[in-house]
Amino acid sequence: MHKTAFSIGNFEIAWYGVLLAIGFLAGFWLAARRAPRTGVDPNTVYDLIPWLLIGSIIGARTLYVISYWKQDFADQPWWEVLMIRHGGLVYYGGLLGAILGVILYAWRKHVHLWRLGDVLAPSVPVGYFFGRFGCLMNGCCYGRPTNLPWAIHFPPGHPSWEKITEAQCNGVHPTQIYDSLLNLFLWLALAWLYRRKKFDGQIFAVYLMVYSITRSTVEFFRGDYPNVGLMTPAQLLSIPIMACGIILYFTLSRHRLKTPQTTNTPVRVAGSSN
Repeated sequence: MHKTAFSIGNFEIAWYGVLLAIGFLAGFWLAARRAPRTGVDPNTVYDLIPWLLIGSIIGARTLYVISYWKQDFADQPWWEVLMIRHGGLVYYGGLLGAILGVILYAWRKHVHLWRLGDVLAPSVPVGYFFGRFGCLMNGCCYGRPTNLPWAIHFPPGHPSWEKITEAQCNGVHPTQIYDSLLNLFLWLALAWLYRRKKFDGQIFAVYLMVYSITRSTVEFFRGDYPNVGLMTPAQLLSIPIMACGIILYFTLSRHRLKTPQTTNTPVRVAGSSN
């Protein structure tokens, strides 16, 4: 755990933000290279950057503030809500915000929605891969106490130490690394499937389904927040995300993939003709 990457005068630049930025840029670069395979202009991907950036940050921060209001914000000045560089983003909030940003962009610019979603979907795990290493450096999203030989230790005073002491364990699960590696494999799988896709929206739908499974699996090892009944908040959110992925997959699969176009095509929603 080492929060600060470097300093500019008295202003500290956190590893969390640096790694998020690297993941974001890497994801867009890969998406732009992937886009021409199905007739999407790479410039469309670059034009989408501010829409996705704003949507994902607002969504991720909003869900974090709602989830941790009592613990982190109730007794703090109002501007602490805006201090993203201190950490505090919820991935599912960012995903929902990003999806809304893509929908608004596709509607406003008359871009083929599901084709654009397929171009972007394999890049999401790339950003997540780097982002979870940012969590590791920041000390958040840590795991449950364990005696496994690959258990990790955070500096004294970290919230995990109290739990380690109570459980009489050697350390905690490196859940950030679990998540990063699973998303690395998910990126490879989606990139492979993208070259063989049968219909527009297939890659995006598969991402929603598979990510729901990988995230729910890692959640069994998380120790940084309590369960809601028998499940964590992320596992509860994974249920509707999985359902949306299944519904999209079987709805969109009824429509055959059209020949790629060299120009943008109008937005098409599930059930409409292309």
